[in-house]
Amino acid sequence: MQSVYLELVMLFERLHRLFLEVVKAELDNLEKETKAGKDSLSNVQALILCHIGNRQITVGEISNRGYYLGSNVSYNLKKMVKSGYVKQKPSASDKRSVYISLSDEGKKRFKQLETIFKKHMDELVKKNFSEEEIAKLLKQGRYLESFWSTLLLSNARLS
Repeated sequence: MQSVYLELVMLFERLHRLFLEVVKAELDNLEKETKAGKDSLSNVQALILCHIGNRQITVGEISNRGYYLGSNVSYNLKKMVKSGYVKQKPSASDKRSVYISLSDEGKKRFKQLETIFKKHMDELVKKNFSEEEIAKLLKQGRYLESFWSTLLLSNARLS
């Protein structure tokens, strides 16, 4: 059973890397279509953009939702602000906090990404999975996330 567990973990790692490559390819296609300049998004920045979505959230929330390192989020957000994809607003109640939201350009790119991901989902349903199977896969993935979070909180020791 241990080898199956490790195989599953390694599969998730490969899937994540593969998905990042797919996002990069989709961004490259968007750049060709829109003639975007040098300030285009990276694949990681595109996922951060999706984590923000239509909300106003803190840098900490982005780190927690995407499980990015704080310095990685800060670096990417700085580049995204410079490129005009996100806006920053200091918190009125906590001087240490900054709220992040999408600019008009960021919202435009977010909608483009949503359209692309919807096409991916439609293709998955059409060729490989039923919507019920995808819902079940999502539920099982969330269970695994919860299991690993619990292990982490309990110092990763099962007795």
